[in-house]
Amino acid sequence: MLNYTTDTIDLSLIARIAKALGHPKRIAILDMLMQGVQCNCEIAAQLGLADNLISHHMRILEESGLVQSERDPQDRRWIYYSIDREALAQVQDTLGAFFDEARIQERQAACGPGGGQACGSASR
Repeated sequence: MLNYTTDTIDLSLIARIAKALGHPKRIAILDMLMQGVQCNCEIAAQLGLADNLISHHMRILEESGLVQSERDPQDRRWIYYSIDREALAQVQDTLGAFFDEARIQERQAACGPGGGQACGSASR
């Protein structure tokens, strides 16, 4: 059993992924991309989103590292999106390590009525 600490877990990656997953439409887009490469027009049609909203959501997904894009070489209006498999594997490893139940420590709070110490200067 591995003992992970936040020293060995990329917390900034978790924050980027949390932001990417923080909107139901982005989760739906990721679900579509898990089925293979999707064009911006396919995503717009499936989810009923305007082009500017597709661009907004895709920018956030690309910033997370989960999604990559490629413009059509003949007609730059068409953008093809796909899951970055390497990044997905890293996210799975990082989230698995962070949410590993073996990380949960037995501990009681040191303050409050049961802890015997006061926390900070504010009275409670």
